[in-house]
Amino acid sequence: MIRVIGGLYRGKKLKRVPDPKVRPMPDKLKESLFSVIQARVKDSFVLDGFAGTGSVGIEALSRGARAAVFVEQLYPAVKVIKENLAKCGAEEKGRVIPKEFNRAVIQLAKEGVQFDLIFLDPPYRLLDERNPLKVIKKREILKDGGMAILRHHFKTKFEAKYYEVSRKITIGDDTIVFYR
Repeated sequence: MIRVIGGLYRGKKLKRVPDPKVRPMPDKLKESLFSVIQARVKDSFVLDGFAGTGSVGIEALSRGARAAVFVEQLYPAVKVIKENLAKCGAEEKGRVIPKEFNRAVIQLAKEGVQFDLIFLDPPYRLLDERNPLKVIKKREILKDGGMAILRHHFKTKFEAKYYEVSRKITIGDDTIVFYR
C-alpha cells in the first residue's frame, strides 16, 4: 500500500502502477527524506522526475509545496499519477509531462521553468548509462540555492560532478543523496 504520510492529504491511499519496473518509495524512506527537507518544502516548486506513482511529488504538495511537475514516460504510470492527484484533490497543483526525462527537461528549460526541489528516482540501471543531473545542470532548471535529490541502489557507484553532496541516507537497499 502506498499512502501520503504527512500534511494536508495525510492518510490518503494512492494507487499503484501495475508494472514491476515502478518501485514506489517505502514509507520509512519517504519519512527520512521529508524529515531532512521539510523546511524547504513550503511554497516550493517541485519536480518529481521518473515519478512512477507520483507519491513523492504528492507528498511534497501535501506538506505545502506550491506546485509540482511530474515527469514519467511509462503510460500506465502517467495514468496513475493523474488518478492519484485527483484522489487528493490536487489536480490544479500538479502538471504531468508524459515524456522521457531528458526531453521533458529540455521542454521545461525552453519554458523558462526552474525548481526549488528536484526529486529523481530513475530505474537503477539508468544510472549506469547516463547522469540525469547533467541535463539538469546543462539546462539550468534547478534554482540557485535549490536542491536535487537522487534515490539509487546502495551498491550503485554514482558520482555527480555538477553538484556538491550535502547529505546521504541509506536505508535497506536504498540510498538517498541530497545535492546542492
